[in-house]
Amino acid sequence: MTQSGDGDKVGNYRMKHLALYSLGFSLMAPSIMAQAKLDFVKDVQPILQQTCIKCHGAEKQKGKLRLDNGELAMKGGKGGPVIVAGDASKSDLYKRITLPKTHDDFMPSEGEPLPAKQIDILRDWINQGATWPTNANANVVVSKEGTSGSTSIDVKLPEYKPSAAETKAIEKLAQAGIDVRPIAMNTQWREANLRLLGTNILDASIAPLKDVMGLVDLNLAQTKVTDNGLAAISGLTNLNRLHLELTGVTDAGLRHIKNLYNLTYLNLYGTGVSDAGLTHLAELKKLKNLYVWQTKITEAGIAQIKKTSPSLQVVAGLELKPIEKPPEKKEDKKEEKKEEKKEEKKEAKKEEKK
Repeated sequence: MTQSGDGDKVGNYRMKHLALYSLGFSLMAPSIMAQAKLDFVKDVQPILQQTCIKCHGAEKQKGKLRLDNGELAMKGGKGGPVIVAGDASKSDLYKRITLPKTHDDFMPSEGEPLPAKQIDILRDWINQGATWPTNANANVVVSKEGTSGSTSIDVKLPEYKPSAAETKAIEKLAQAGIDVRPIAMNTQWREANLRLLGTNILDASIAPLKDVMGLVDLNLAQTKVTDNGLAAISGLTNLNRLHLELTGVTDAGLRHIKNLYNLTYLNLYGTGVSDAGLTHLAELKKLKNLYVWQTKITEAGIAQIKKTSPSLQVVAGLELKPIEKPPEKKEDKKEEKKEEKKEEKKEAKKEEKK
């Protein structure tokens, strides 16, 4: 009996310890998972591109803060560093994205709060040391505002060195008031936004662009560029984003971009392009976003290009249904008839007086 009782005690003791061990492991599991090493380019950079670069990028720096470049991001802004590597609780970047939306210091200042998952990713990234690979800087550019909303360059760009002809072309364009500038610090990849010059930009204005092989982002929206003018960019195979909205471009013009195989974004809003023009885009396998609102492109045309490019997102705008009149009430009809009879009587009296 004594041996049996001692055996039960030992068994119970082991079971208790096993239960405690299991409980401890289950409590530790989320923490262990949270510490999984994050990939900056895959996990962190997309969040910065989508929510931060608009106000803290190359074109605009609220509070003198840049979040499109690792070195500048770690330097911080007007109030000092916003990222304390290894400690999210002391990092203003993390503190501000967790504030109530009504707070003056809430980030992002424009738009909705970040989803909890994205907040957790930024927190864990900072706690893991806020590693920012130098080769990731060139992948971050200012998000563009336009008819389409905001989108960023999402391809990995290798090191690039411009040719003498390209440098000369950039200088010539600068003399004409066209700024072809780097997309980020310490990179020779470039962007040009001619939308601000509007109708002053003609076909001849963009002719020098043919030698700017490092151009990855070009905005020709609301300019006077025509189908013929697009011949100047037909060889710019590094081009990633192209804005042609509200221009005179038609189907004929798209033949000049059919070989821009690195194109991921194309905006044709308000142009004269039709279904026939979409055939020129069939070989652009990297094209992800196409905007065709207020063009001659039909649902059939969209369906056709989707067959060859199933992952292509085509935005055709909202189809507005005509507003239906509410059914008239019987009382309303009776009132109308009464008014009509009154008017008839008035007219009859007028005739009698005559």
